[in-house]
Amino acid sequence: MKYAIEPNLTPAEFIDVLRRSTLAERRPVDDGARIAKMLAKADLVVTARDEAGTLVGVARAITDFAYCTYLSDLAVDVEHQGSGIGRELVRVTHQHAGLDTRLILLAAPAAASYYPHIGMEKHESCWMIPPQYRLVR
Repeated sequence: MKYAIEPNLTPAEFIDVLRRSTLAERRPVDDGARIAKMLAKADLVVTARDEAGTLVGVARAITDFAYCTYLSDLAVDVEHQGSGIGRELVRVTHQHAGLDTRLILLAAPAAASYYPHIGMEKHESCWMIPPQYRLVR
């Protein structure tokens, strides 16, 4: 597996891996302009590609490189889940953002049990204002 920082990842590839993971259910994959903006405004896009160059995982983060890193997307193709790709994407993201930053994410309900497995701690006081734009399926 090859891991890289890919600031120019295309929206089409990003959408494809979101669909091959379980994350497409909670992302605006039918809104190409919004996906393009999500990629353009990210501070870090870390990818995992197999030997053939196929994108099999992605981590997209927003960070100040000093204090906090918000890991907004962590997607791994379901065919490759359980092989350590997610753990390595998190590690590489945190390394590039700065190990002295606090890495933060909101877990999808189905993935909540995964994060303690890779050494993350649960935080009980997350608060948010939901977006006005709601995904409808």
